[in-house]
Amino acid sequence: MREVVLSIPTLEAEQNLEIEVRINGKKRTLIYRVEIIHWRGSEPSSEEKVTVLRHYIQEYDKDWELIQIGAPERDNIPLMFRRKGKV
Repeated sequence: MREVVLSIPTLEAEQNLEIEVRINGKKRTLIYRVEIIHWRGSEPSSEEKVTVLRHYIQEYDKDWELIQIGAPERDNIPLMFRRKGKV
């Protein structure tokens, strides 16, 4: 098993979350970041939303990996990234 699901408090945009865990007695720090992507325009189509997401993810800092795309809302969608090399 590679992932463990934890309930965390609701995070605002552009906040980092650090979780310390012990794996086989060795302490590790996992760092996550939540980003909120806001849709531009009155009501973008699904294709426009996908294009915005694809571009945002491709251009994101390469030290971070996309972990989860949250449920889209009318005006935005949350993305969660994990810092690479910290596991």
